[in-house]
Amino acid sequence: MMRTTLLLLSAAPLLGGVAAGQSQSAEFQPAASLATVQRQHRRLPTDDIWWTVNGPDMAWNFKNLHQLFPTVNVYRNGPVAELAHAPMAKIADYPIDTPEGTLPFADFIASDQSTALGLVILHRGKIAFERYPRMQPYEMPVIWSVAKVLPATVIRIMEERGEIDVSRPVEAYLPEVGNSSLAGASVRDILDMATGLDCADDYEDRSSCYYRYAMAIGDGWRTADAPDNPYDFVASLKASRHAPPGERFSYSGLNTFVLAWLVEKLAGMPFQDALSREIWFHIGAESNASYIAPRYGVAVTHGGFMARLRDLARFGLLFTPSHRTVSDTRIVSEAQVAFLLEEGNPKLLANAGAVTPGVKHNIYQWDAVFADGTLLKGGWAGQGLIVNPLWDVVAVFTGYFKDDESSEVALQPKLLEVLRGVFGESLPDRSAPGPMN
Repeated sequence: MMRTTLLLLSAAPLLGGVAAGQSQSAEFQPAASLATVQRQHRRLPTDDIWWTVNGPDMAWNFKNLHQLFPTVNVYRNGPVAELAHAPMAKIADYPIDTPEGTLPFADFIASDQSTALGLVILHRGKIAFERYPRMQPYEMPVIWSVAKVLPATVIRIMEERGEIDVSRPVEAYLPEVGNSSLAGASVRDILDMATGLDCADDYEDRSSCYYRYAMAIGDGWRTADAPDNPYDFVASLKASRHAPPGERFSYSGLNTFVLAWLVEKLAGMPFQDALSREIWFHIGAESNASYIAPRYGVAVTHGGFMARLRDLARFGLLFTPSHRTVSDTRIVSEAQVAFLLEEGNPKLLANAGAVTPGVKHNIYQWDAVFADGTLLKGGWAGQGLIVNPLWDVVAVFTGYFKDDESSEVALQPKLLEVLRGVFGESLPDRSAPGPMN
């Protein structure tokens, strides 16, 4: 594995890579050679789904799903909302303890202890730190479960317009699920990952509720008896129950699919178009985004979203006082931000035995809301979106797993440490946002 910045750069044909301190280049640099592309396609598993490999193969796959699957677009519009640079040396120099000693944060993410592909940190709407140690800035890596907050955000926008009452049972809006195990769960229960169903994410057991869903949407290895499509699968879902709805946190990408289906029903259009209409069209994105859509053009909304990191950071800005950096129109309301920070149900995590110091609650597909005002949504193999409206900070990152996962240091806890060390001391610890208009 790469052991110095020099070696990282020499590995560019496989992993890509922009040197530490270097950001967007005015001159196009290919992320991989023709030989690498051909080799990587031939290295895809033939007896299992693509995401079962780790190491350099995983890193390449994560950045190139558009080559492997059909995709559906999420469209941008208008001029690009430029992000000014205001580099903060305090971030780059922040000391990180690692098994091999203390390193400045910038050196840590470029070292062989890290699997960070790219990282962008915004403060007050400006780029305070940006590195692409193992990718090119223009690449659009998959962000896995970070994608889950997108349908939830659209639902909340519709909720504030009075188009949906999330306290009502889901079958009030999706009568198709009226005879399924989902019947009786409220839309809010689904938003908060609290349906009570035994359908938690399971990437090993192909007979499990979740893996059968993954087969149906094209994100699992399809067997001869695989469900044809996710709509029919969910409409006929029969799953056991571990708790009544609204009592216990239980993470499942199936819930996110139901939210996206609900948006489709309310908006009268495919989810990716609703996301374009409500958000992506209006944030001055540099590029269209996309979802993988392996089955019948159905977007894998629970994790298949691909976008430039800067554009995902622009989405994060909608939750901060610097929202005007990307949109003159208020897309995520001040009320929504206050709601996320204050209106979660702490008992969901407590009843699941998932209490973490400093975490107040989960809510609307966000994994955790901390007492210091930090909103966190993580992805399966080293992706994340961190927003703190109180500090006016957004951080977006993506990574992968090594072949030997035990030899890597996870980025997310280190990044949280840096953000708290740099920004957390400048404001009091409080849990409601300041003026946002």
